[in-house]
Amino acid sequence: MSHTPPRVFISYSHDTAEHKKWVLKFATTLRNRGIDAVLDQWDLKAGDDLPHFMETNLADSDYILMVCSETYVERANRGTGGVGYEKMIITSSLLGSIDGNKVIPIIRQESTNDVPTFLKSKLYIDFSKDKDIEYNLDELIRTLLKAPLYEKPQIGKNPFKPMAESIPDRTADGLKELMKLIAECYDGREYDWIYIVV
Repeated sequence: MSHTPPRVFISYSHDTAEHKKWVLKFATTLRNRGIDAVLDQWDLKAGDDLPHFMETNLADSDYILMVCSETYVERANRGTGGVGYEKMIITSSLLGSIDGNKVIPIIRQESTNDVPTFLKSKLYIDFSKDKDIEYNLDELIRTLLKAPLYEKPQIGKNPFKPMAESIPDRTADGLKELMKLIAECYDGREYDWIYIVV
């Protein structure tokens, strides 16, 4: 039985040549580990319609990874450039039925873990430190492949048997026994005090 790899659109800002190189390596690693990563650096060529590329892939992808650099956050919040256009598409009625966990913020900047305002409620994955990249890749890829490290255990059976059909045992009724004792002590005679030790 074949498994269809999850399709993942990578949204990022073209900050520097170094940042573009990091994103390319990141996307290549995802593809090498079973993820159908979509990236403009290999999926777009001169003459292609950029807005159409964004609209189609944002709608058709199973997940959207937003690589949050400082420039990306600034452009998303201001609504400028390609990042601003992608933000508009995601928050518009075009994708009004988008799954709540379809968008995953990827923190890349080292100085802050800030994300665009419209992503503030989302849990992010921190890729700001290259030394932790394998650990964070594992977390991300497990999320994309729906292969969690820990699976929620099934709920076990109730260890207690229902008592609905049982007849209450009145022989162990402490109040009834106490009343019997009082009746035996008081047989019509008058006592100043009756001391009963319970």
